[in-house]
Amino acid sequence: MSKRSGSYPRVRVEGGGRGVVSQSGAVLLVETARKSGLEVAMSTALGPWRKARAVHDPGKILLDVALAVALGGDCLSDVAMLRAEPAVFGPVASDPTVSRLVDTLASAGPRALAAIRRARADVRCRVWKLAGEAAPDAGGEVIVDIDGVLVLAHSEKEHAAKTWKKTFGHHPLFAFVDHGPGGSGEPVAGLLRPGNAGSNTAADHIEAARVALAQLPKKYRRGRRTLIRTDSAGGTHDFLNWLTARGRWLSYSVGMTITDAIHAAVLKIPAPAWTPAVEPGGEIREGAWVAELAGDVLSGWPTGMRLIVRKERPHPGAQLRFTDADGMRLTCFTTNTKHTPIAALELRHRQRARAEDRVRAARDTGLRNLPLHDAAQNQVWLEIVQLALTGSARRWEPKRLRLRLFSAAAQVVTTGRRSYLRLARHWPWTDVITSAFTRLHTLPNPG
Repeated sequence: MSKRSGSYPRVRVEGGGRGVVSQSGAVLLVETARKSGLEVAMSTALGPWRKARAVHDPGKILLDVALAVALGGDCLSDVAMLRAEPAVFGPVASDPTVSRLVDTLASAGPRALAAIRRARADVRCRVWKLAGEAAPDAGGEVIVDIDGVLVLAHSEKEHAAKTWKKTFGHHPLFAFVDHGPGGSGEPVAGLLRPGNAGSNTAADHIEAARVALAQLPKKYRRGRRTLIRTDSAGGTHDFLNWLTARGRWLSYSVGMTITDAIHAAVLKIPAPAWTPAVEPGGEIREGAWVAELAGDVLSGWPTGMRLIVRKERPHPGAQLRFTDADGMRLTCFTTNTKHTPIAALELRHRQRARAEDRVRAARDTGLRNLPLHDAAQNQVWLEIVQLALTGSARRWEPKRLRLRLFSAAAQVVTTGRRSYLRLARHWPWTDVITSAFTRLHTLPNPG
């Protein structure tokens, strides 16, 4: 009778290996930063904060932290994983140097944030041109989703407070460009707020929209080529007045709270006025209908605003609210888009749910925890998170990118005065990495 030796092969472990690189798939991120012009743009933007005779460039330091976050890091000291691989990432600053830079940028306040954001906006314009039909504006319109995020704190950090969910932490407001069902999201704003910040604070939504719109190329500031979407937290008089004042170049689709007036108006809608809701393919969605409200219910709201309500049979076991009617779940939103069927407008607004996927990706890319104590430092961290989220991935979320691409091991081979990163032949996604690198390499250099 043979003796079982276990299911896994037995190997001996020792140090001393040479020419081996872990996290080698991150070369795609490095090449993306180079070809997109982000490396040079960040270096130029943060040039005023480079001290005389400094060894490390502030722009590269910040990009190194963003790369570490993209690889799974959640604090400044995680740049150590880059420092261990100079063949891929070059010289990486020490932990104290990284911390001093963040302190310096935090002390500079709005000036430093504006410099980082201008660099990102310039690079975004170049990347969208290179992307062509794959850019998020391929349909002729850019959609920006604004949504709040709760970030828990486990210590007394500045502005950490009790949240509306009775947790403790911060309540930042993010904005994402929607890449549609075939892609991920692209962060364009991240505002740090105290944990007790109100969900429907109009001033915060206005500031988030300002920052987000400044990230878009100027051509989207005319001809209604930009759509702002929010949930009911954005359904305030001040925010809708601000959106309306932007004139003809801005559209909106904003969720609204079911008030007593709206509830009473819904009860008066005749049966023939309800239109079946639709799905993305155009087929009818069973058990859901939409209708447009008019008359006194719009009194006091901006001119040109349309109010559309949806009723739907609740799922089995779902608990109805007092604002629901006739056993139907009610939701509503407002928009200034005209000459479009209300069922199509309701579908467009419902697709705002993709913002939840963007928030999930953000949590997995540095937003699960704000690692620093001061609010100004954590605002710099939010800018780093947005750099880490800016990538070329279409559908894979951060976790899958790390497992399949970034974590790949390779061997560094130097021949003919050139260094080659030789990926493992047996790794299932080696072809994905090499083909992506080839595509990046063929792009024109910036400048």
